[in-house]
Amino acid sequence: MKPVVRVVGLGPGTLDHVTLRTRTLLTTSAVVRLRTREHPSAAHFGDLESYDEFYEGASSFDELYLAIVDDLVALALESPTNEVVYAVPGSPTVAERTVELLRERDEVTTVTELAVSVIDVACAVLGRDPMSVGLRVVDALDSTHAFRGPGPLLILQTYSPEVLASVADRLPPTSEVVVLHHLGLDDEEVVTVRAMALASFKGADHLTSLWVDEFRDAGEAMGDLIDFMKRLRAECPWDQEQTHASLTRHLLEEAYETIDALETFVRVDAGGLDDDRAILDVEEELGDLLFQVVFHAELGDEEGNFNFASIADSLRDKLIGRHPHVFGDVTVTDSNDVAVRWEVLKQKEKGRESVTDGIAWQLPALTLYTKLLRKAVAVDVGGESGVASRDRALQALNSLDLDGVSARDAESSSNVDDAWGDALSALVAAAQFAGVDLEGVLRDRAARLRDVIREAERSKN
Repeated sequence: MKPVVRVVGLGPGTLDHVTLRTRTLLTTSAVVRLRTREHPSAAHFGDLESYDEFYEGASSFDELYLAIVDDLVALALESPTNEVVYAVPGSPTVAERTVELLRERDEVTTVTELAVSVIDVACAVLGRDPMSVGLRVVDALDSTHAFRGPGPLLILQTYSPEVLASVADRLPPTSEVVVLHHLGLDDEEVVTVRAMALASFKGADHLTSLWVDEFRDAGEAMGDLIDFMKRLRAECPWDQEQTHASLTRHLLEEAYETIDALETFVRVDAGGLDDDRAILDVEEELGDLLFQVVFHAELGDEEGNFNFASIADSLRDKLIGRHPHVFGDVTVTDSNDVAVRWEVLKQKEKGRESVTDGIAWQLPALTLYTKLLRKAVAVDVGGESGVASRDRALQALNSLDLDGVSARDAESSSNVDDAWGDALSALVAAAQFAGVDLEGVLRDRAARLRDVIREAERSKN
């Protein structure tokens, strides 16, 4: 029969949280170890040995926990009763890494005894049923990514202001957080603060945890939007009639309206103005554009071809492959290096023969030519300096044949002297060298001209 490591819990607070069986085991067993004496209940158990000295000698928690487990296994193998009792803060079944490691050891059998956990005490203090509210218990140290809703969350391992600050960075800044400190003790504190102010709670220690009620994150919002789309398809005659083909024009229109809103916002922002209307317009238009994606995803789901989850997963996987300097061991020097590598990776990934394959030729001409200039860099074509492009544009402009008579609308044509093409392409090349978006510049000038026209119209009335 294998030796037994019997794990008991000291509860999250006072001796009142320690079960009678645990007290009996701690006072009558031949071999007993405490993970730490830094716990209110530990003081009631005399001279029991602890692993506090292991904390001082370990360079990391992983090293510490492995050392504790190794010692417990050795003690169990040598115990006269074939058993060792191991006492941990709280409950053996909640956030106790040493117990997980013990269960992986084949030399011993690990048995966990019933104990009061921080979950029990927190729910009792707050008057919440963990099942009815769908409580999730998370470790503050297990990730640096944002916490995901829905709540409530009970966040453990929040033992210092530094950890509280890291938790704050992972929550919406204005979300309310309940700090649960020393529950059941004489100095118990239950304080509600905004996430952005979490680090101001200076008393955090190993008996501090956090409770976060409902907060809305992107995942929950997207889930609701997808459910909303399903209802539209089920109940709205217009939405039921739509197909991938019929929605195409709407996608294009929404894309252009989004560009308009973004360009207005950029101009307002660059001018140092605080324009709530511009912000709301960007939010609205981005939402309209997103809805088109959700609509196509729902159609794909109904057809059994794809859905929003597969689209998102595919996108993430693709971007991981396109960013080996982030998710791999590739080193890049600057953003231009990233762009060049991107084109190479994309060409290899798609099995294309040319970097020009896959370009949408329906793009506006200025955007299309600028895109091709960037592609040319990837194959060492061109590389003309900005000054040279400007000089070439001026030379071409000077050579244009203009007879002084304005052409009529019906005479508009793209079949013209090469000097026009030389002038325009050189100007685009100079703008691309300087990092100027001529399409956006011209749209801005169009907006200004529109305002001038409208003002002229008003003055005539």
